Amino acid sequence: MTPGLMIAAPASGTGKTTVMLGLLRAFREDGLTLQPFKSGPDYIDPAFHRAASGRPSFNLDSWAMSETMLHDLAAHGHDADLVLAEGSMGLFDGVARPGATGNGASADIARRMGWPVVLVIDVSGQAQSAAATALGFARYDPQVRIAGVILNRVASPRHERLARSGMAAVGIRVFGALPRRGDLKLPERHLGLIQAAEHQDLDSRIADYALFLRDHVDLPAIRAAATAAAAAAAVPGHRFAPPAQRIALAQDAAFSFTYPHMLAGWRDAGAEIMPFSPLADEAPDASADLVWLPGGYPELHAGRLAAASRFHTGLAAHAATRPVHGECGGYMALGQGLIDGDGTRHRMAGLLGLVTSFAERRIHLGYRHATLLAPMAGAAIGTGLRGHEFHYSTILDQPDSPLARVVDAGGAELAESGSYRGHVTGTFFHLIAPDQ
Repeated sequence: MTPGLMIAAPASGTGKTTVMLGLLRAFREDGLTLQPFKSGPDYIDPAFHRAASGRPSFNLDSWAMSETMLHDLAAHGHDADLVLAEGSMGLFDGVARPGATGNGASADIARRMGWPVVLVIDVSGQAQSAAATALGFARYDPQVRIAGVILNRVASPRHERLARSGMAAVGIRVFGALPRRGDLKLPERHLGLIQAAEHQDLDSRIADYALFLRDHVDLPAIRAAATAAAAAAAVPGHRFAPPAQRIALAQDAAFSFTYPHMLAGWRDAGAEIMPFSPLADEAPDASADLVWLPGGYPELHAGRLAAASRFHTGLAAHAATRPVHGECGGYMALGQGLIDGDGTRHRMAGLLGLVTSFAERRIHLGYRHATLLAPMAGAAIGTGLRGHEFHYSTILDQPDSPLARVVDAGGAELAESGSYRGHVTGTFFHLIAPDQ
């Protein structure tokens, strides 16, 4: 079994993504085969992992995924030399009530897979006190082993000496200390990092991260700290039942939020994925059994989408006889209208009555469990689906029939139920896995 590590942090914004990308590229440059993973429901970071490592990165989510699915996905690393998983938020941050297998925390994945944790600690504004944070994390859960820390945003050699002395006093290993460098930060948008495909200089940025890590971190010690997963499946590839045999998938700058494990699972099960670009005014393939519009940033391209007549005509022709499904941004694009952040209304496909607005922004964030009230893209009435919602749009009108009964991770019922009309369905949550 392949040895692995979890790269995590006490909180968001500590620089763990920079560390993760630098490690992936540095080890790859050394001739190692790396298998990256991302803990939790993040659809942006895996593309950065792929750019750094040269291999697809998959999400591991204990709230949404069964134990079998987690280990089947983890087995994608069976032919790698080293597994690196990036945590989300703080190491122990999860929901209050368990889901399919756990509470969704990065620590839950590290514990289940037997991966030690390298904790990235932002030491700006403190010195020896950072050791108290590290010690607390090391003792919080005896089943989650903290292999050591990387000190980030170190202000000076004196600052580094003081922070290291604190770690030594409590027996916490320091793998390295990264000086403060504002130029290494990736730009962000309201849903997280700017997407990997939007960075013209991404490869050179990642190469800079790798060089930065080489100069300041003990890479051989980090590799030696990795241990093998506890119970990984023998054969990679989760057999995720595809919603149709031939799937026309919207893929461009407006529709890009698709979980890698979903597409890999569909392909492994024999489905054919046929990409098309609504922004290029392409219609879905006429032979498709299903059209799937994933989430993304339709609000940034609403004018072009409104003018995409071939896309609208082809979509309507398909919807007359076969299913169309949209997730989040894809759902908005299926509606009557989308109002952008400037207050301008744009005509969308009009296959649903949904009208959404970004002029009245309110965050919608969290896990979702849906029980279908109508069929949806190959799933029957009564099917349970687990997913995650993250958007800033406000519903102004949603006149169609509710698609599902939707509750949050705490069991509270939500008004944002998705909707359907004829063969067309849409949800605000991004599907991660069906109940298993």
